Amino acid sequence: MTGIRSRPAATTRRHGSGRSFWTSSPVLLAGEAVTAFLAALVLPLLARGFDLNPLNRIAQVSGLAALQLRFALIGLFLLAVVVVAMRLRAGRHFDLAARFASAGLAGLASGFVAAGAVIALLGTPWPMFGLNGDSGRIVEWAHAVANGQPSGSPVYPPLPLYTLGYYAEWFHGGNTAYAFKDLQILGAAAFGPLVYLSWRTLLSPVRALAFGVLPAFALIDAYKPYSQTVLVLLVPVLVALVVELRRSGTAAWRPVLLKAAAFGAVLGVLFLTYSGWFLWSAAGVLVAVLLYFPWRTGRLKGLAYLGTTGAAFLAVAGSYLVTMLTEGQDTKDFNFRFDNFVDPAYFLMWRTDMPGKVGEWPLPGEFGGMGLFAVVMFVCLGAALWLGLRKPLVVTICCMFASAWVMRMYIASHMYETQTVQLYTRTNNQMLYCGLILCALVAHLVSLRLAERRAGTGELTAAGSATASGEVFPNLRAAVVGTLFALLFLFGTVSSSMSDRYMPAKENTYRILPWVSHTVQKLDGSCPKFAPDGACTKNGDQSWESLIR
Repeated sequence: MTGIRSRPAATTRRHGSGRSFWTSSPVLLAGEAVTAFLAALVLPLLARGFDLNPLNRIAQVSGLAALQLRFALIGLFLLAVVVVAMRLRAGRHFDLAARFASAGLAGLASGFVAAGAVIALLGTPWPMFGLNGDSGRIVEWAHAVANGQPSGSPVYPPLPLYTLGYYAEWFHGGNTAYAFKDLQILGAAAFGPLVYLSWRTLLSPVRALAFGVLPAFALIDAYKPYSQTVLVLLVPVLVALVVELRRSGTAAWRPVLLKAAAFGAVLGVLFLTYSGWFLWSAAGVLVAVLLYFPWRTGRLKGLAYLGTTGAAFLAVAGSYLVTMLTEGQDTKDFNFRFDNFVDPAYFLMWRTDMPGKVGEWPLPGEFGGMGLFAVVMFVCLGAALWLGLRKPLVVTICCMFASAWVMRMYIASHMYETQTVQLYTRTNNQMLYCGLILCALVAHLVSLRLAERRAGTGELTAAGSATASGEVFPNLRAAVVGTLFALLFLFGTVSSSMSDRYMPAKENTYRILPWVSHTVQKLDGSCPKFAPDGACTKNGDQSWESLIR
């Protein structure tokens, strides 16, 4: 097998992709991280002071508007800093300003969703859904592991349980239920910064924000934020793993082994947090590894790279992997949900077991039953491969998409025979995310092709703009400003929609989750501040059971 030959290193550096991250100043990278995480906390902290009834729809709309106003003002301030930097001293600090503005916007966007959760849970100490469903099981299992007892499920990812258990010990006197509310909010807030930093290993700041972070916001979740966060981190981490494998044949031994160990450790942590995405991705990643293994330039280093990655992964998550392999086979999912009755080829929206009011689904489309969105996505899949067939960034994501598709159809094809689901509908999220990324990467690849043709010897800077030695487009820095301006309002709109998804209401959607939280009696026997009609019970409003049937 000959693998796929790489482009010259100079071309890779010129476009500011993966290598710029590894050679960037640690101080600047740390600054991006700090900026993103601090920005993610601003709106949730401000939302704590809102005086409104979260069960009142007018109050919910006012709260969302108040968040949108603050989001826009802070975002416009960041944009103004970029514009000023473009004007002053011939734009000497433009790239630095664009770098930190991108990080700040990523944090602000997920902070918006976290602030929406703060509004939804104003007046109640309970997490979404109180002690019911997954929330109740997680709270119970976390309390058990924090007290040295086994959880209720040996195959459930242990890291969220231990994190919740110890956080509860440190900040809530061991009350894992009250602590879970905090972690739902903090988990949603950390989503944007974590996704942004993971994509920064592959793309420059503005490109990471536009082509990596923005697609991830289709999946942001404030109920169990860790599961979706693992997916949106796993994709860029696995792509970066393959990219560095391709380069390992000609790299020095020390960085090869250090990067491999780092990747193995990170993958181990992700596996301990949520393991399902690894199953859907495994076959595709294996294909990508075979394609980009340095068969000609350094087989020994390639093997050492993969061996070190595997060793580090096993050191972190080996025990849990053994548990999954030995006991996971006996775990069966017999719960048929709404999406299990939908055409298995439809993956563009996962309705969960709380689909709301649904008529004909999927909605009839114009082309063979498919809507325009599906057609455009499949066209972009082909266009991305056409433009980036030699790029592991593109090929690895395509392999992960195909892997999830095959696994989905395999499990669904056996559903009638086995009468089990095995969570195959969650492949929706992986295929949607990979498809959205590839759609965005078409724009990225087109811009790189134009840069190659017109820039000559010019280089793209860290912010994604061009140096004076070879302008790609007229006034490219203004294009960066325009991109950030558009992303500001696009993120604001998406974040508001995803926040509204969790505004309390007594209906068969995720809005029932915070509604129940307001009906659960507090530990001191009193009701939450905004309990409907001032009434509450020990387990909360249980009418949700009839709503989801």
